[in-house]
Amino acid sequence: MSRTTPRPRNAAATRQAILDSAITAFTRHGYDGVGLREIAASAGVTAILVNRYFGSKEALFAEVVDVSFAQPTMVPREPADTAGLAALIADALVTRTASEADHLGPFELMLKSAANPRAAEIMRAGIEKHVGARFTAALSGAHAGQRAELGLALLAGTWLMRRIIGTPALRDGDRAQLTVQVTRMLAAVVEPPADSRPGSLND
Repeated sequence: MSRTTPRPRNAAATRQAILDSAITAFTRHGYDGVGLREIAASAGVTAILVNRYFGSKEALFAEVVDVSFAQPTMVPREPADTAGLAALIADALVTRTASEADHLGPFELMLKSAANPRAAEIMRAGIEKHVGARFTAALSGAHAGQRAELGLALLAGTWLMRRIIGTPALRDGDRAQLTVQVTRMLAAVVEPPADSRPGSLND
């Protein structure tokens, strides 16, 4: 009688299945709203195996944030030019926050996990590493980091009001007009400050 040789586990596939399950779970329920057992069950593994691959729930969340925030949902990786950056980001924001658009995972993850201090710390590092760094690198002139964060605050606030809360003027407004208005607001942070432009008094 022959014995069936157990099929070897595909470590990379198992790890990816756990990560995919965690991205979905943390995005839907937030850091405090789901445990490793639920994530493991959805991935078809045990919680012990999750710990073996990722070490802890905190470490798993950190990887989820890193993967999710690395995606250029609003700010492109390499914008063509600073002059058109505000319009490019505004168009992406209005399109991605439309009622029929797919949910924006990174924003939902941020909203639903922000109440946990450690999760907020992890997300702050993720923002600085990914979208914050991309936005800052795309800006010229003084205070680029601060201006980039103000721009991100505008994006997050508009997403919250338009998509989650659904205030009528933003939810149902004309997309072209809304894009124009958002472009104007973003231009205030995208354009170099007057005191850092060529020919200013500080040159």
